[in-house]
Amino acid sequence: MSPLRVDRVETKMDFKDFLLFPWSVYRHNPNWVPPLISEIKEKLDPARNPFFEHAEGQLFLARKDGQIMGRIAALIDHRHNSVHQEKVVFFGFYESRDDLETARALLAAAADWGKARGMNTLRGPMNPSMNDECAFLVDGFDRPPVVMMPYNPPYYPKLMEGCGLTKAKDLLAFFLTRDHEAAERANAIAEEFRRQTNIQIRALEKKTVDRDADRIVQIYNSAWEKNWGFVPWTENEIKFMIAKLKRIADMRLVLLAEEENGRPVGFALGLPNFNEVLKKMNGRLTPLSQLKFLFYRRRIQGMRAVVFGIVQEYRRSGLSYYLYSELEKNAIRAGYQWGEMSWLLEDNEPVIKFSLSLGAKIYKTYRIYEKMIR
Repeated sequence: MSPLRVDRVETKMDFKDFLLFPWSVYRHNPNWVPPLISEIKEKLDPARNPFFEHAEGQLFLARKDGQIMGRIAALIDHRHNSVHQEKVVFFGFYESRDDLETARALLAAAADWGKARGMNTLRGPMNPSMNDECAFLVDGFDRPPVVMMPYNPPYYPKLMEGCGLTKAKDLLAFFLTRDHEAAERANAIAEEFRRQTNIQIRALEKKTVDRDADRIVQIYNSAWEKNWGFVPWTENEIKFMIAKLKRIADMRLVLLAEEENGRPVGFALGLPNFNEVLKKMNGRLTPLSQLKFLFYRRRIQGMRAVVFGIVQEYRRSGLSYYLYSELEKNAIRAGYQWGEMSWLLEDNEPVIKFSLSLGAKIYKTYRIYEKMIR
């Protein structure tokens, strides 16, 4: 029996093994949604993902007796470390078998890579940042994830704790159904706000999304600047996001609130739950899977309320209810039956209180882990 080895991903075959390893982990898990392989390639490609204009990384594979046991990415986001005055090496894209030796070896490889570059903290998972998928699911394993939210086996948190990692922050996901009593209260607040202001809300159009997206990002960066772990998007990341938005968004769920003079003061972004379709495609864009996509996308039942952003002077007004009310109306007209609001920082009390007032219920918890590097 040969010892466990952790090696850098250096060849095309190594990279293929890295990409395809999750299929062996989740083979018998009915709730896992296979990601599009092409999308993971894009995320990890420094030539295509503008995240790597301010970040660097290294992929690793763990093998034992010729069998792949796990994978991990070590990532240094220099922009994050500059904004937050930290020396963090992030780990991401983690997958492994239920084996503590493998987990220790993979996390050690990421920590050592970061330590050699002056880092003193290991934190994750980030895939590759908090502007994308992040954290491990720690409860709510009985349901598939929604679009752009992670999923993992229940043993991952145990492995992290066994390796000495502790909670850095929890992220919450809320489930939304048509709670008529809560909806009536929210609509009443929204209607009162609408009558007392000159603010109008409109859905974006694809032909103007490039112009409007810049305005949304300005609100987003302003609204989130004090949030834990937040890093503002760069100009190239904005362009990257817009291109993705054009591919996947239902513009009826992308709303912009403006004053009478056209000044943007808030936005809401919802996405159809494309995971209901991706589950049938098995990660591949073949002619058959593309036909499946076109067929099943019209039958998507759920949507994810990804983010609300409101400028400072309107945060304690009824604008959040006005935005939510319009988003809900558009979602119902479009045929969506349920929604998830995610994710929310566990200590963001105003937004949690707002979500609960809508009748939303916490139904999943995600966790970001960390440890000091010695």
